Amino acid sequence: MELSLQIALIVTSLLLVLLVLLHRGRGGGLSSLFGGGMQSSLSGSSVVEKNLDRATLFIGAIWVICVIGLGLLTKI
Repeated sequence: MELSLQIALIVTSLLLVLLVLLHRGRGGGLSSLFGGGMQSSLSGSSVVEKNLDRATLFIGAIWVICVIGLGLLTKI
């Protein structure tokens, strides 16, 4: 059980990093420093962006569940 949770945690961690990097920068932070601030924010969010948000939240929830499960297993 612990091994499967560790594998799931590694896989979801990598997926979460990938999904976060796929998001478009929206603020004036580091993304605008590298040329991301030139885009217009007047265009609405597309279906792809909404699905990317949903996938990121879903993988993030699975990641949290894996962390809590591993914490409980190692506590015992």
